[in-house]
Amino acid sequence: MKNKEQQTNGLLTKKDIDKAAWSYIFFAQATQNFERMMGLAFCHVMEPILKKIYKDNPEEYKKSLERHMQYYNTEPQLGALIPGITIAMEEARAKGEDVSEELIVNTKNALMGPFAGIGDSMLIGTYSPILLSIAMSLCINDGNPLGPILFCVVWLTTMVGLQWWLFHKGYSMGIGAANLFFNNKTLTDRITTGLTMMGLIVIGGVASTTVKAKVILSYVNGDMTVALQEAIFDKILPNVLPLLLTLAVWWLMDKKKWSPTKIVLTIVVFAAVMVFLGIM
Repeated sequence: MKNKEQQTNGLLTKKDIDKAAWSYIFFAQATQNFERMMGLAFCHVMEPILKKIYKDNPEEYKKSLERHMQYYNTEPQLGALIPGITIAMEEARAKGEDVSEELIVNTKNALMGPFAGIGDSMLIGTYSPILLSIAMSLCINDGNPLGPILFCVVWLTTMVGLQWWLFHKGYSMGIGAANLFFNNKTLTDRITTGLTMMGLIVIGGVASTTVKAKVILSYVNGDMTVALQEAIFDKILPNVLPLLLTLAVWWLMDKKKWSPTKIVLTIVVFAAVMVFLGIM
């Protein structure tokens, strides 16, 4: 087994990279602000590394802090690859290799946008809703605490593991690490499409079991009473009303660009009217 103090490639040890990775995992969004977004946190991650590799060059150390205090914003999980790449480039520059300050800054700026787009769509827009749907289905009826516990454990385990692996992969591969995603667009598209389809299936299943919309109106003719819900809706197309309600909410959000607050208020008003009229 390699010693944690073993030099990775000259200036930094594996322990240095591990510490930087943990710093990123815990503090990537700790100083989010409108001026520089994640810039201060990124500099915080880089500072011990920069202090060590530029310990004999105070002026370069100051310049490196300034360039990593600039605006920076990306999806923090998938974006863990970027600080790993940046550390590798800074180390190469400190060793005298042909790595300019502009190349380091431009690489960060070029990568944070694509990684934000891919990460938001794959993790925040697809993976997280899938986990939330499963967790919510476990506790929707009786408040079972297993739901939120399952979500927290699975989300934290997978995301911390992903960040740790990507951070180290970014450092070990340097600028070539970006090719994991951008030079294999077909694989990325397939993963995104697969996760999106899975998410839609899970959310559809959860909607059919958790969205409640029943008609209590009955048709009365003499001694005969026909409950519209049981006699018509449940026999012709069960759960059609929850489906229509779910599709209506999707249409308002996606096509009409309604905010969640506006939709919730509309549903409350609609439900109140239906109850008052004795329809639902």
